[in-house]
Amino acid sequence: MSSNREGLTVVIAGASSGFGKETAKQLAEEGANVVIGARRTRLIEELADQLGASVIPVTMDISKEADVKKLYDTALDNFGKIDVWINMAGIGLIGNYTEIPVEDMKRMLDINVLGTMIGSQYALKHFRQQKKGTIINLGSVAAQVPFPYYTAYSASKYAVSSLSYALQREMEVDGYEDIHVCTVHPWATDTPWFDHSANYSGHRAQMKPMDKPESVVKAIIGLIDEPEESVEVGIKTKGTGISESLLPGLTEKFNANYVKSVIEDAPEAPYTSGSLHEPMESGTETSAGMKTRMKADKKYNND
Repeated sequence: MSSNREGLTVVIAGASSGFGKETAKQLAEEGANVVIGARRTRLIEELADQLGASVIPVTMDISKEADVKKLYDTALDNFGKIDVWINMAGIGLIGNYTEIPVEDMKRMLDINVLGTMIGSQYALKHFRQQKKGTIINLGSVAAQVPFPYYTAYSASKYAVSSLSYALQREMEVDGYEDIHVCTVHPWATDTPWFDHSANYSGHRAQMKPMDKPESVVKAIIGLIDEPEESVEVGIKTKGTGISESLLPGLTEKFNANYVKSVIEDAPEAPYTSGSLHEPMESGTETSAGMKTRMKADKKYNND
């Protein structure tokens, strides 16, 4: 993995917390130019101030084409090119399917699917002109095996994966050997994702066990140096994918029962739309400390 990225320009849509924030920090520390976008202006401005003049913040909502264009134009106006475009913005939607408001489903799809589509289109317009470039999209283990109670979210991540695979085929048949469309598939990870998710389960949003975000960030940055079409992060994601391909019925039944038990064992919580419609002040770091909170619960003291 390269430790000197001077001259590399990376755009990250979704960088105010979680994977996007940590990826921006590491790339900037290695010398890359980084344009970071998110709805939470204060957080990305503070991050840019912390990381230096090579990091430029752009207030934007990935579901709005005008905002994506602003992110794109800012990168070109300041650095003259884009080498890597990373679509990290995404949000969860959890609960019994019949309890979830349709407006929340629409909004989640606008962010997770339409936003990734718009970002990928702008990136590819530029990459076709310069005949090289890498897109990195965020998938999920929920794009490998159906996740009940995460049904709409799972559908959105299947869509992101299909989009990425189809775009890669399109680049190949059009003869663009140096344009790559990659997808990272993490397991449930200890980031603010669960705190920000819309949640209609009646219980706190969480999953057991959780991975550390550092392994996912390492995989994301690794794709800049060695692009791959699909990367499953961690043994749990890899194992789930293998099990689904060999024993789909058994895998899906086990997964459904397990997900239901984890939700029902979690502390009760009120319904919330999370940060779907408006950004939240909380959840500003790479990690959310979910593991610590879960261990503090009496129900998890013996885990």
